Amino acid sequence: MIKQLQKLSRRKKYFLGFLFCTGLMGYALFAQYFLNLEPCPLCIFQRVAVLVMGIIFLAFSLHEPKSNLAKLISSILFVISGSFGVSVASRHVWLQNLPSDQVPGCGPGLDFMMSTFPINEVFQMVFNGSGECANVDWSFLSLSMPAWVIICSLFMIAYAIWINFGPDS
Repeated sequence: MIKQLQKLSRRKKYFLGFLFCTGLMGYALFAQYFLNLEPCPLCIFQRVAVLVMGIIFLAFSLHEPKSNLAKLISSILFVISGSFGVSVASRHVWLQNLPSDQVPGCGPGLDFMMSTFPINEVFQMVFNGSGECANVDWSFLSLSMPAWVIICSLFMIAYAIWINFGPDS
């Protein structure tokens, strides 16, 4: 399979990255609307990170970076957006693994916070976490959804760097 992937053009490889992000977002929306799993504020920020990576993949599938500088900038964009997703998801996993007596109380919803508080306070409140972020409502292979976001974000960072600097780059 890797040999077949190597034969693809860089634009097609970027497009596959876009499709992967689209699949992740599709499942997040499926979980929300069909499995009735309401996303907490940290889940929303993880979705933003995946969306940003998907947009970057799509942009580079339309106009691939050719120079080494453009490839470096592309890789930096993927590392920044992917690292944001990893850091938010890591915080989420940490909250999920706190002892029940140390879990912070539930806070207001993200829409209320965005309409009421300045953006810097919203980020501070979200990253402090709240009780609903500590719930594990879904798992696959004994890993919660944010743990899978960590894995997928790290994969997408590595994949993007491989596209830019791997064989046939």
